Amino acid sequence: MSTLYAITGNDVVLLQESPRGWRAEVLLRDVGAQCIALDPHDAWRLVVGTFDRGLLLSEDAGRSWRQATGLPAQRILSVAISSSRVVGGRGVIFAGAEPSALYWSEDNGSSWQEARSLRELPSAASWSFPPRPWTSHVRAIAVSPHDPNLILVGIELGGVLRSTDGGVTWADQRPGCYLDCHALLLHPAAPNLVYEAAGGGVAVSRDAGDTWRAEDEGIDRRYVWALASSPDDPAIWFVSAAPGPREAHGPGPHRDAVPIRVGEANARIFRRVADQPWRPVEGLPDPLPSMPYALLIPPGEPRMLYVGFRDGRLWRGRELGSIWEELPVRLDSVLVLAAALA
Repeated sequence: MSTLYAITGNDVVLLQESPRGWRAEVLLRDVGAQCIALDPHDAWRLVVGTFDRGLLLSEDAGRSWRQATGLPAQRILSVAISSSRVVGGRGVIFAGAEPSALYWSEDNGSSWQEARSLRELPSAASWSFPPRPWTSHVRAIAVSPHDPNLILVGIELGGVLRSTDGGVTWADQRPGCYLDCHALLLHPAAPNLVYEAAGGGVAVSRDAGDTWRAEDEGIDRRYVWALASSPDDPAIWFVSAAPGPREAHGPGPHRDAVPIRVGEANARIFRRVADQPWRPVEGLPDPLPSMPYALLIPPGEPRMLYVGFRDGRLWRGRELGSIWEELPVRLDSVLVLAAALA
């Protein structure tokens, strides 16, 4: 039976499947939750980034929470816990902020170090998030499961940045990446393979994020948001896409969105197998009326694709999106999904 965490833009919700059906329990309410990460070494340990309340931590699977101390930023839009960089039996926590900055903690959120050289890169002066053009933010963090020193950061809007020394120094915008980065995924079964979902399309790196190239063939919508891949099969990938940001975001938890009527996302989910062109997933409404913000293939369910939509609906596709069912759960919205660890 499945156990998921959902981030709604405000709440943290626990979703549990049992023989009697699905149950939704709000673990944190009205905190402006934006992102979540689970410690690969400790199934009880969670971190949640919020829009204006910093970082919250739990060590009992979300039953109780505490505020991270010493973190200079309050707006945390991306989080990660490293599986390869471990101190005292715990994965190092990374937090991406607005204005763009990256922090990490080696003592479970009690103190933080900043990757100062990231903000000193030559391109930093040009980073700009269109709805708030005076600023930008770290939208995506990818920490290598194979190399504790390899970190990739995606700036919205500023491209993909790369560190090979644990965040001390950074290589600026990597050749071939898209600038409007929304998601990054370093594949756990292929150490050098990385995908980027971005405004503009999909870029792929086969040298651990050093160089990139666009691999968009078959995608007919250029505003690409979410990424997922089968954790044991690096040949299979999924992305969600809409014609543009206005269609994708509309009314909802993205507070900077330009409102449009609900049901006009005109979105699709695309699947790619190996180096073949992307193809639309079948079995869902086409086009999708609400943007698929969250795509998830849990490590414990490598043939199941979960989808969370802007309008709060959840679907799952068995056999990697071949047989679909809508889950009997409706939230305010679903920005992010994460799988509870066994």
